[in-house]
Amino acid sequence: MLLEVRDLQVEFRTRDGVAKAVNGVSYGVDAGETLAVLGESGSGKSVTAQAVMGILDMPPGRITGGEILFRGKDVLKLKEEERRRIRGAGMAMIFQDALSALNPVLSVGDQLGEMFVVHRGMSKKAARAKAIELMERVRIPGAAQRVGDYPHQFSGGMRQRIMIAMALALEPALIIADEPTTALDVTVQAQVMDLLADLQREYHMGLILITHDLGVVADVADRIAVMYAGKIVESAPVRDIYKAPAHPYTRGLLDSIPRLDQKGQELYAIKGLPPNLMNIPPGCAFHPRCPMAQDVCRTDVPPLYEVSEDRGSACHFWRECLHG
Repeated sequence: MLLEVRDLQVEFRTRDGVAKAVNGVSYGVDAGETLAVLGESGSGKSVTAQAVMGILDMPPGRITGGEILFRGKDVLKLKEEERRRIRGAGMAMIFQDALSALNPVLSVGDQLGEMFVVHRGMSKKAARAKAIELMERVRIPGAAQRVGDYPHQFSGGMRQRIMIAMALALEPALIIADEPTTALDVTVQAQVMDLLADLQREYHMGLILITHDLGVVADVADRIAVMYAGKIVESAPVRDIYKAPAHPYTRGLLDSIPRLDQKGQELYAIKGLPPNLMNIPPGCAFHPRCPMAQDVCRTDVPPLYEVSEDRGSACHFWRECLHG
């Protein structure tokens, strides 16, 4: 297993109390595999990724338990210098807001080239040539002429390609893409996702794709982990999720996707709001919004029941949901 997260727990201490952002998350991804992590805003997707990358703001964040194994080594036990060597060369991250993530006063060539100067000891001239090569790899037209341009001179889709190029620079074994298609139009979303899929096949790297949109991952993911209130509520191969979800929350997310055969009909929305992480409801955290909730859901926290050998659901009534 390339990356294995075991029972990860993260909390944020604030003036108003302790927010339990991640409550025992476990998942894994292997080389050449794509894991999609889904859920609404505030479900803990990005916080988990930041903990894996070692870029969590501490304080106020704090990892209170669990293990993060990268190639069998628990990175939480490594010194910062060792973790820094893993970042970029072992694992890299594509952030959702490319304009904010890129430095506005440095050209994209300088920012791409810096990776090779710092990590590979290249000269600035050689690093610039590598930057052009990377820009061509992610299909930016006229790369040699545009390497000296600044982030604001590129479109949103082109900036996201530059972020992908930056993540690929040192050929990491694992890439975490955090909402890589946010704020892009549908056509550009498809182009970015196709590019990621092609590059993954070329480099045979593991890919964790964080999103709230089930429609984005249908053709690229191998497995899906659905998160709610800091926990994984369903984990399954992508085909099983789309064929028959085994958790009411997953079903709600699927029903919220616009469909061509429902033209003119009102789009389904999951009622209510995600819970306050400083005051997570007892029992199943989803029960206040769940159409299937019964008394046991309000008192007993459901474990991740084994639906099949490679599938789990944290719902007391997963059988009814699966066949409903």
